[in-house]
Amino acid sequence: MEPLHEDGIGARDGLERLWTPYRMAYIRGESKPVDDSAGECPFCRIPQEGHDERFLVVRRGGAAYAVLNLYPYTPGHLMICPYRHIADYTDTTHDEAAEIAAMTKAAMRTLRSVSRAEGFNLGINQGSAGGAGIAAHLHQHVVPRWMGDQNFMTVIGHTKTLPELLQDTRRLLADAWTD
Repeated sequence: MEPLHEDGIGARDGLERLWTPYRMAYIRGESKPVDDSAGECPFCRIPQEGHDERFLVVRRGGAAYAVLNLYPYTPGHLMICPYRHIADYTDTTHDEAAEIAAMTKAAMRTLRSVSRAEGFNLGINQGSAGGAGIAAHLHQHVVPRWMGDQNFMTVIGHTKTLPELLQDTRRLLADAWTD
C-alpha cells in the first residue's frame, strides 16, 4: 500500500484503529480526589447531581449506590460505592457493609440475567498501594467475565474492546435490576 505522504507519515498499514480518547482523562488523573474538603471526589459528586443517566448510576440504595465504571475492564463493569466519603473498608458501618454486599449480589444477578456473564471478578483495591485508582473513596468492583474475553487485543495490543455504549449498558442494567 502506498503511503499518504512521500515521507511515509500516514502510511496505510492495514490495521484497524480503535480510538479511545476518553482514556486520556484517566491517564492524566483527572477527577481523582486530592482533598474531599474541596469537593473534588467524583464518588461524592455523582450521587448528589441527581442525573442518574448522565452519570451512569444504575441503582441507588440507602447507604450505597451502583455506578458503571467510566474506564471498564469489561462491558457491565460496575462499582458499588458508599455515599459516605470513607477510604477504608474497616470504616464502614454495619449497614454500609451489609448494603455493599447486598448490592454486589444484586449486581451479579442482574449481569448474569442481561449479559449471561459466566464469572466475576469482585474486589476492593484498598489504598493506592493496593491499586485503588481513587483511594480516597471506598468502592467495590463487580467485573463480569466470559470465557475468552481477554483475547489478543488485551494481551498484545494493550487495548480493550467494548461493544456497547456506557449509556446503553446503564439503561439495560437499571431496567433489569431487582433487589
